[in-house]
Amino acid sequence: MKQMRPLTIRNARIVTPSGVSEGAVRCEGGAITTVGGPAPSDEDLVVDAGGNHVAPGIVDLAVFAIDKPAFHFGGITRAALMPDQSPPLDHPARVRFAAQSGKPDFWVHPLAAATTGLEGAQLAEIALMQDAGAKAIATGRKWIGDSGAMLRLLQYAAMLDLVVITHAEDAGLAGNAAATAGEMATRLGLPSAPKEAETLALARDIALAEASGARLHVRQVTTSGGIELVRAAKARGVAVSAGVTPAHFMLSDLALGDYRTFARLSPPLRSEEDRQAVVEAIGDGTIDVISSGHDPRGPEDKRLPFADASPGMAGAETLLAMTLTLVRDNVIDLPRAFDLLAHNPAQILGVEAGEIAEGKEADLAIIDVEAPWLVNSGRMTAQAGNTPFDRQPAQGRVTGLFKGGVQIDL
Repeated sequence: MKQMRPLTIRNARIVTPSGVSEGAVRCEGGAITTVGGPAPSDEDLVVDAGGNHVAPGIVDLAVFAIDKPAFHFGGITRAALMPDQSPPLDHPARVRFAAQSGKPDFWVHPLAAATTGLEGAQLAEIALMQDAGAKAIATGRKWIGDSGAMLRLLQYAAMLDLVVITHAEDAGLAGNAAATAGEMATRLGLPSAPKEAETLALARDIALAEASGARLHVRQVTTSGGIELVRAAKARGVAVSAGVTPAHFMLSDLALGDYRTFARLSPPLRSEEDRQAVVEAIGDGTIDVISSGHDPRGPEDKRLPFADASPGMAGAETLLAMTLTLVRDNVIDLPRAFDLLAHNPAQILGVEAGEIAEGKEADLAIIDVEAPWLVNSGRMTAQAGNTPFDRQPAQGRVTGLFKGGVQIDL
């Protein structure tokens, strides 16, 4: 998408990592040229933000489907696509095709499958996939149980300077569990797994990352024990980062009470104690990324008994609004929110985006942070509306979106 005319967004409250300031943002040639007080030139397209916030376009780290209308609604301009596709992204040609799939108004950053067929055994042709456009390596929805294979993967990734994105859940413990072991799972009669399925997997992955010198990103850390492991690893200087989705800082396993399968997630919802630990970890910097985990599932996957339904949620449209609840609750401020949503994911992927600064890609969102709306699964623009936040009031809407300095129709 080529920017034909320079763009100036004026009368804005500009969100940068250093704070929020009033002024204008000017973009030319697809990049941000001036931040603060540039006067628009005669040839500029001038957009009045009306005193609303202008923030970087969200970089959604690790999604399972590309839903452009849903992403645009949520202010997302780039997404890292998980390799769990059909067929998996374990071949350079598939990676190259995926990298082109969202253009011109959306950038898809494919994640290379760590192993052939995502089977957790033989390493895939990662270097060739990196040449084809892969921005990181991912183990997919599953944990690699073979420690030897995981060590080789991390050593190889370190040589290529690629981050490994892992799913920290020991399959031997997790099995086909639909809930976390505890009072709610017992009361509801649901197959469950102990939360140690996360901590055991995470402890091993951190140990191997430390031994190999590789960069490790844990896609979701959802338990108090897992958070403590990440916190301790960071204190030792291990190159580990952690992510979470809104479901695990907004909801606990109490949301399973009516057996509604929109709350059937992977990893499963945790206890209230774990939820509060996640909120604290977002506030103190232990968690680096908030992503949508966008995984739309239709009626054929969700209209089943709870234990038989497929895990997953449509998260793109609610990602921003749910993150803004943390700002209103004084857990984080607005600049920190966009570090979690945009700046940190962009750094993990190695792309020049996710921040309003001179020279960065002109991916921008105008946001009315107070705009009220009601989440309605039946009216979502995603392929399916399986959100655990159905019928929940929300605040925060994108009113304007720009990809490479070009306005996108919402």
